[in-house]
Amino acid sequence: MAQLLDDAAVGKALAQLTGWIGDQEVIVRTVEFPSFPAGVVAVVDVAKIAEELDHHPDIDIRWRTVTFRLTTHSDGGVTERDITLAGHIDEIVARVLDQG
Repeated sequence: MAQLLDDAAVGKALAQLTGWIGDQEVIVRTVEFPSFPAGVVAVVDVAKIAEELDHHPDIDIRWRTVTFRLTTHSDGGVTERDITLAGHIDEIVARVLDQG
């Protein structure tokens, strides 16, 4: 069982990430991509890293807008696993957006 982060720890971690909001229960980032295929590319790449980490986000795709929600369901809130995955998502999103 991972240690849950309190609101202060989550806030500190989110300050180091791009576009994330949340609290000790869930962190969320919504990204608008230039096209539907670009959003899907990002989701596929996130799925690959999620499998490697054995930690899976909730993902909502609405045309060009993709929302990532992270929480450690088994522990009932945000843990370092979520912060780590959020960092990987930031890297993937930045790469996909740079590709246009």
